Parts: sequence; structure tokens; C-alpha cells
Amino acid sequence: MYNTYLMANDFNVGIYIRLSQEDKDKKYESDSESVINQKELLRGYVKNNNFNLVKEYVDDGYSGTDFERPGFQRMLEDINNKKINCVIVKDLSRLGRDHVMTGYYIETFFPENNIRFISILESYDSFKNQASNDSSTFIIACNDYYSKQNSIKIRNVLNEKRKNGKFVGSLPCFGYMRDPLDKGHLIPNPDTAPIVKKIFKWRADGIGPTEIANRLNKANVITPSGYKKTNYSSRLIDRDNWNISTVKKILTNRVYTGDLVQHTQTKVSYKSKKKITLDEKLWIIVENTHEPLVDKDTFEYVNTLRKRNTRNYEIKTNREKRLLEGKLFCKECKNRLTVLYRKKQDYWSVNCNRYSRDPVRGRCYSHFYPYNYLEEQVLEQINKYISKLIKELNIKELNDEVVKNIHKETTNIDKIVKELQIEKEKITGRLKTLYNDRCDGVISADTYKELASEFEQKLKQINEKIEDQNIKKYKIKNKANILPDYTKKIKKLLDLNKPKKKLIDTLVDKIVIDKDRNITICFKYDIVPEVTFKYENRNLARNPYGRKGKNNS
Repeated sequence: MYNTYLMANDFNVGIYIRLSQEDKDKKYESDSESVINQKELLRGYVKNNNFNLVKEYVDDGYSGTDFERPGFQRMLEDINNKKINCVIVKDLSRLGRDHVMTGYYIETFFPENNIRFISILESYDSFKNQASNDSSTFIIACNDYYSKQNSIKIRNVLNEKRKNGKFVGSLPCFGYMRDPLDKGHLIPNPDTAPIVKKIFKWRADGIGPTEIANRLNKANVITPSGYKKTNYSSRLIDRDNWNISTVKKILTNRVYTGDLVQHTQTKVSYKSKKKITLDEKLWIIVENTHEPLVDKDTFEYVNTLRKRNTRNYEIKTNREKRLLEGKLFCKECKNRLTVLYRKKQDYWSVNCNRYSRDPVRGRCYSHFYPYNYLEEQVLEQINKYISKLIKELNIKELNDEVVKNIHKETTNIDKIVKELQIEKEKITGRLKTLYNDRCDGVISADTYKELASEFEQKLKQINEKIEDQNIKKYKIKNKANILPDYTKKIKKLLDLNKPKKKLIDTLVDKIVIDKDRNITICFKYDIVPEVTFKYENRNLARNPYGRKGKNNS
């Protein structure tokens, strides 16, 4: 018991409301009917008990096994900021259905933060010493068990529908829509089906995915994501245009042949949102369930073209890398710049791969350079700014600076490890308490086994994190031992008449080039400042392709 001397009007209340599944037939713009009922019940309770209502926290459409709900997280933040000191819910299942986490908040988190917790329907009140409070542990376990059994039943029902050729996904793939007379049956979408048919026809006629994407973009054809109004990947720059990946995804989707392909992914647990891709043997495929948009022969022919056009990169990957290859980066899109040999012109070039693959869409900017000229100017800058500094380098001063930086990094790691150790001790303590309860007959062997396995899994994850941090710390400390050898290598390599790739790999971290042809050389260990210069178009009378020109052999 705690804070028993407080009066009713001393409690600043936050009422928490959760609806497990989104109401499909909402009558109100923002709240479902169930949420409104919860609000009325909770507001009435607050008023009748003369509490101070500070804030309402609502999670509409969130599972009780997930505690990363936005409303719940806002409530925790206000608790930490001392804005509320009392939480009221309609019943315990509104707080959560995971018995471990729900129990943690009721029995540990709320008491440690001096929060009074009230659940109206179970007559639970942490402020009062009453018999009804003792049943909370049993109710929480029942709520968790209900979620697990409900999840199993739903999965079995959905799989049975899938095996019977019924579509059970949230949204049909681009080109199809649900049959108004049978929600589990797909029919061609009059708006998008012609687009899919056209894509397959173009590909069968020998037109590649890049050109198909360009044609669709020029015609301002809506994309699948745009039509479904789904969230886009943050990695995409131009979000409403077709790309090669989208075209290929359509061309390889067997659903367009009239076969229903489902159960390709599954959640790892009813408590987790994470999904894993299943082996093809576990997919549920039912043939000829709906009208095809492409015949099976055309589909197979199109996918034969894809396999036929697969290039053999063995020759390219086995060649010796150019001096700056792997060090060049695009400033705009952060991707590595490609060094490419152009066989017809017999010269090497540099460009941004993101731009060169799709220049029409302008997903990045051109970074085209004749490689030999670029290498020439970069090496000039290295020789100009670096040689003198390396020759006069004071290894002791350098090591002192590195040790200082290493100490800063390792201190941060020690802090993280300390926090993990504290969390580990808490879980270990709970495991000991659980074991004592098992020995005293408070809980059954099955309950102990189930609860203990979850705590042991968390301990395993924490131990892995601690090990990762210790490995990271070891690698950082190892820099201090490696650095003098690096310095000696650099001095030795700089004495050579012609720089080797080994020197560049030892000395240079990366070379960043922007769309305006500004080049920045970043060095390892920050032993010298960054060098920035602008690329010059020199020797225009010479062949623009480089030392091996188009007309020179």
C-alpha cells in the first residue's frame, strides 16, 4: 500500500481506452461506438468519485498483446513527467492481454511510480486493501489465454478458407477487386486490369521492364501503391512513379494466371507484429479460382525471358579493381558510384547507379566522369595535402588523440552495458520469485514453465546484446594497437613511385562527389582534415574518353 493519506481530489486521473479491432462500420469520424461507451463509463466514474480528469488516452484498433500503442506510450510519458498519478480503465483487458507485461505494469511499474490503478468492472483498486484485488492475477492470465486461443482459432479458420480457394487478404493485388456478391472471390478491376494486361503484352513483345516503367510514367498511369493508397517506402524519392521493381513484381505474380497464392508469410507469434516469409512448400495455392488477366503460356514465356536475360557477372567480379573503386560515393543519394568498363568505346567511366538505371525519372543526378581523369585529380590532391603531413606525423601525438576518442566511445558502450545489466538483474530476480512461487505451490508447473520460458528468452536477448557491445568495445580498443602499423604502412607506401590500391584502402575512408562536381576526400581515423576540391575539365583536346579513347587502341 502507498499514499493512503491522499484524498480523492488529490488524484490527477488519466483514463485509458482501447479497442482491440477497428470497427468497420464507424458512425463517427474519429471514435468507434465502443470507444465512446468506454469514455462515458470512465468519465462518469471520475465524476462520481470527485477525481481530477487530466487527460484521455485512446488506442482505437490496437491489439492488447502489443504495448507499443501510441496512446499507451503517451500515458507512460505523462506518468514519467508527473502529470498524472492515477490510471483508470474499464476492465483489465483494456490495459493489455499479455499476462507478463500487464502484470509488470500493475504490480511493478505503477507502484514504483506511485500510480493508483483502478479497473472498474473487476473492482480492482491498488489504493485499497480489498479481496477483489487478489483475483487480478488470475484474470490477467485468462485474458492472455483468451488472446492465444482466439489467435489459433482465427488462423485455422483463415487457412481453411484459403484451402477452399477464398481470398482472405486485406487488399487484392493490383488489377483485381473483391466480388460484391462474394467477398472471398476476386474479379478483374475495370480500372486497373487493362494496365496489367498491357504490361504482360509489352513484355511478351520484347520490351524490357525499364522501358515499360518509362511508358507507364509518361502516360501518367497510377501505381499500385497510389491506387491502394498504402504507405510508401521512405527509401523512394519519387513515390508516385512506376519503377523496375514494381513491373517485375507484377510479371512474376502467379495470381494473374487465375491461381490463388496465399499464406506466403506468417507472424512469428500472436504477440508480435513481425512477419517471416514461409518456404514455398507451405504456401497455399489453389488453381483456377478467378478470371485470369494473362494466360499461363504467356506468363511462363515472360518469366523465361527473365531467366534468359540473367547476366553472368563472374568475368567482371574476377577482374582487378581500379584504384578508387569501392571508395566513390554519391552525396545526393548516398549510394556507391559505379566504376564501369565501356567495351564499345574501350574506356572506364564513373556514374551514379541510381541515376543511370532510370535517368528519365530523375531519381538522382548524373555523376558521369571519365575514370582516368578523375583518378588523376584525386591522386594529385592526396599527394599535395597528405604526403607532407604523413612524413612529419608524430605517432605519439596521433596515438594520444586516438586513445582519447576511444575512451569516449568505450565510455558510451559501458553505459549501455550497465543499463542492460540492470535489466538483466531485474529479470533474474523475477525468475527467482517465480521459482519460489512454484516451490510454494502458488503456481502450477505448467504455468511456471510458460512464464519462465519467456523470461529466459528475454535474458538470452539481453546477453546477446551485452556480448555485441563487448565485441564492439574490443574492436574499438584494437584500433589503438593497429594504428602505429597503419602509419608505418602509409609512410612506406608513399615512397613508391606509383600509388597502389593498398595505400588507398589504408589511408582513405571514402570519396564523396556531389552533382556540382565537388569532390571531398575523407581519411581514416581523422588523422588529417577532409580535402575538398572541384573537378576540372582538363586537356579538352585529348580524347574525352580517357587515356584509352574510342578511336585509339
